[in-house]
Amino acid sequence: MARTLGPVCKRCRREGVKLFLKGARCESDKCPFARAGESRRDGRSAVLPPGMHGAKRGKMTEYGEQLREKQKVKTFYGVLEAQFRKYYQMAERSKGNTGQVLMSLLERRLDNVVYRLGFGVSRAQARQLISHGHICVNGRRLDVASYLVRPGDVVSVKVYKREGGKAKKPGSLAIVNEAIAGMNGRAVPDFLVRNDGDVPSGAVLRNPVYDDVSLPVNPQLIVELCSK
Repeated sequence: MARTLGPVCKRCRREGVKLFLKGARCESDKCPFARAGESRRDGRSAVLPPGMHGAKRGKMTEYGEQLREKQKVKTFYGVLEAQFRKYYQMAERSKGNTGQVLMSLLERRLDNVVYRLGFGVSRAQARQLISHGHICVNGRRLDVASYLVRPGDVVSVKVYKREGGKAKKPGSLAIVNEAIAGMNGRAVPDFLVRNDGDVPSGAVLRNPVYDDVSLPVNPQLIVELCSK
């Protein structure tokens, strides 16, 4: 599976918004945005775009604003350009506002749902849990992070069975419980419900809408860019 490697915090600084890419670090004082109120010796804000000339960039063009919105969404959900184009084409063929349908499709990704349920501290960890086969959808193990959930789907942690019929809880269950305990006030969105128990699970109540998106984004700018 292709991945975008490199410094993670630099990507948040480039978009000018916290994208919660590193889990617990994003909630700590080590995050550059946690020190946004502090000043450097030259009096500038602590959060600057990456690069030695980050503070000297001029006014952004209309195309630049559209591109940055698209890149911000791609980085936030962890999708590459080809994947993003497929989602846009699906949204374009659907009824309703194209931008809002696009955001709904991205919210329906299994890795995003696992993260929003609190099973992972970041979407990257959620993708790892899925790709390693530790997540089930409707009782069946699923290792496709891009799977689009539907209303009524039940997402749970995989529990293996021994020959004697006794459940064997994998190490991922401890990771999920630790992630849930460290949510730091991060709420489960309204289109999901989580059931805490010996084996945490969650259900999809409805398709997500634009108001369920936790990222401040203007999808209309993305539509203007992709429709050119």
